[in-house]
Amino acid sequence: MPDFRYLIDNAKRGIWGSKEPNTATESKTLAVDSLFTKVDPAVDGDDCNHDCASCDIKYPRKFSIDESDEIYGNIKAWSTHVLVATGKTDWVRDVGDEKGSIMEAFDKTSVKPSNGKLKLSASNIPTPTHHNDYAEPTTVLILPAFTIVENVTPSSVPDLITSFINLSPTTTSSLIPSSVPTSLPDPLPTASELVSRPCPHKALILLCSQRTRDARCGQSAPLLRKELERHLRPLGLFRDLDDERPGGVGIYFISHVGGHKYSANMMVYRKENPWGLDDVERATANGDFHVPATPAGAEIIEDSAAQCIWLARVFPNDCENIVKYTILQGKVVKPERQLRGGFDRTRGVFSW
Repeated sequence: MPDFRYLIDNAKRGIWGSKEPNTATESKTLAVDSLFTKVDPAVDGDDCNHDCASCDIKYPRKFSIDESDEIYGNIKAWSTHVLVATGKTDWVRDVGDEKGSIMEAFDKTSVKPSNGKLKLSASNIPTPTHHNDYAEPTTVLILPAFTIVENVTPSSVPDLITSFINLSPTTTSSLIPSSVPTSLPDPLPTASELVSRPCPHKALILLCSQRTRDARCGQSAPLLRKELERHLRPLGLFRDLDDERPGGVGIYFISHVGGHKYSANMMVYRKENPWGLDDVERATANGDFHVPATPAGAEIIEDSAAQCIWLARVFPNDCENIVKYTILQGKVVKPERQLRGGFDRTRGVFSW
């Protein structure tokens, strides 16, 4: 259930003006063992304490990461996260230096979001033309709104910010529905009309793949994607890059998010209780644990993300339990070792 004091606070912010929280009290910063539910064998079954035994995918022999740092809470707050479709899996070191790109336009525009810090990521989401030379309009995905905006060009970035991003829910807003427009009223003078639609997926897995920043990211992302697919496909949840059947899980490669010495970094955005399984106790379900199928023609619900669970030090043999407990139920398996932070808008809590 949502934290109703949090809903009231958000209503007040809507009346008196939005501001980012700047104290621990305002932001409801929680400890590593309190932000998300940790798996418990008594509730989730004994499997939650065991890595995948059937995983035969391994990182390269010299794949070495930092295991000594405490990583929880070392990420900066963000309000909205924008993924730009580029069709690429690697980019120049600073994606804002990709000439002619949407990322460069975000860097150079004088128009900045009014609803807080923007996290900008290039992604391997295919462009509409399946070309990756930035010559044609592309799409962006706004999170936590789960909103896709089409026909975006560098010249339309200011309008994208003022007419879509500024009206989108943020990581610190309540789950009250927002009013993101489906399109701008008039075509832009130098681009086609910006049009939005809801993202069809119920959860997204974002993996840093930027080899130019760190070779480990380029090595780990495709291996994790392969192992995640192995566990998602039997559940009917795997969605390839061009697969927009509703109700599944999208896996995207994104540019540098920081902390590559803790590779692999994985961000999981989930809608609220996406498959109705968050409260199911596997230990007492006697095997009666099924992911409900989404009919092929089902309507795409305009829901925003309720959670973002940011993990690090993810290895292929972690993927089975990440799918079973994190993707399906919003829980964390190894918070002390892997949890960097995130947010839960149903409770109004964050790691910053």
